[in-house]
Amino acid sequence: MKIKELTRAEEQLMQILWQLKKGFVKNVMEQLPEPKPAYNTVSTIIRILETKGFVAHNAFGKSHEYYPVISKEEYQNFATDKLMHGYFDNSVKHMFSYFVKKEKIDLKEADEIMKLIEKLKNK
Repeated sequence: MKIKELTRAEEQLMQILWQLKKGFVKNVMEQLPEPKPAYNTVSTIIRILETKGFVAHNAFGKSHEYYPVISKEEYQNFATDKLMHGYFDNSVKHMFSYFVKKEKIDLKEADEIMKLIEKLKNK
């Protein structure tokens, strides 16, 4: 199955479902920051996530308990690949230098990343 890109609202709800592992709309609502969206809005977005193949549900009468079908790691891989291909010419070096230039990575973090790369190369 091909993974589809999530909207910001869909991704926010998926983050909650990945954390909860499973839950009803009211459980997801409890995790959302104030001001909370309407119950129907959250319910609709979760149903869209189901249509996109990200979640499935178990029915309990008229209530549905939703759970992720696509893992956070699977979506992480998809999003990272999209970022790498679309913005950094599939180059970790280009991405790394971008974050350094934007001061998203300090020297200590850069040093830790370099040590990690060396460690991985030596395996």
